[in-house]
Amino acid sequence: MSGVLFICQMELRRILTLRPVFSVMILAIVIYAAFYPQPYRTEALRNVPIALVDLDGSDSSRTFARRLDASADVAIVAALPDVATAQREVFARSLHGILVIPTFFERDLLHGRPAPLALYADASYFLLYSRISGAVTALARTMGAEVEAKRLVAAHVDPDLAAAATDPMPLTAIPLFNPQSGYATYILPAAFVLLLQQTLLIGVSLLGTYPSEWEQGARDRKIGAVDRVIGRLSAYLVVEAFAFAFYLIVLPYLYGIPRLGSIGPMAAVAFPFFLAVCGLGMLMARLLRNPVLVQLVAAGLGMPLIFLAGFAWPAEAMPEMLKKAALAIPSTSAINALVNLGQLGASLQDVGPHVLTLSSLAVIYCGLAVLLEPRAGTDQSSS
Repeated sequence: MSGVLFICQMELRRILTLRPVFSVMILAIVIYAAFYPQPYRTEALRNVPIALVDLDGSDSSRTFARRLDASADVAIVAALPDVATAQREVFARSLHGILVIPTFFERDLLHGRPAPLALYADASYFLLYSRISGAVTALARTMGAEVEAKRLVAAHVDPDLAAAATDPMPLTAIPLFNPQSGYATYILPAAFVLLLQQTLLIGVSLLGTYPSEWEQGARDRKIGAVDRVIGRLSAYLVVEAFAFAFYLIVLPYLYGIPRLGSIGPMAAVAFPFFLAVCGLGMLMARLLRNPVLVQLVAAGLGMPLIFLAGFAWPAEAMPEMLKKAALAIPSTSAINALVNLGQLGASLQDVGPHVLTLSSLAVIYCGLAVLLEPRAGTDQSSS
């Protein structure tokens, strides 16, 4: 036990004194926490600017435009005379859509004929497109139901029956785990787990590529490979205990992210997750052996790991081979488990398969690190 404590103390000292490692494992944690969530603070898109081309100029068309502009999703910022002028504004990226109300819009409504609307929306940005099309579609259905109800009432139908006839199956949608239907509530819990993995993976890999001043002391004390690895892991877990509390408990509270889970089950998942990442970092250090190479490889793996994690791109849309390969990355199972526990209120039993995967990865990666540790100590002493 004294050998484990010795290695743990020396490794903690290295984390605090080696500038590259301190920057990744300590400073980056704080910087990412402060700046990464900022673009998502608004949660949902509001008042997406569009243009109106009203070719009818009737009371009904003006009413439709006024009600659309009053919605939270869309803002009519320009009333233009023709579609060509509006297209130039869209191509200049000053507007994101065009609503064209055709001639005879009111006449068709009054005669009970379909009164089509033309919506041209920028589909290159799906969130903008969904906001515009959703707002226009919802208002068109609402006004259509109102017109039909008034027509039935004018035909001496009971108003309640007329309202039921125009909307026979009203739908009430209640978002359970994302009350604001915001992007931050969806993306940030998973992104926080991925950030914890990346900072820890790079930090551990960098530590393994720098010479250890405690190697001579470890040989003098005859500290074995298992104790050396356990001592290192203990030092990393001490640092990550604070990062875990900061990222998965404090930050969701500060940024208003709903959290239904308790700390105990989340910590039970985080423990094998951190062990697996640390073991993988030790293996990367043994394979790459160069701090610059570690940073280059980690930077190159950043984007693939984001997509393989299954939250930026749905796992259901991935090839089966990629989904199986993604299980070798600790963040894949950790994101599913921690998000289900923290945001969805799942129990530890519900995420049992993910915990089993993380535990298996921890045993495999840390076991390989133990097997390579004696050779690593010899290499470092000879260098």
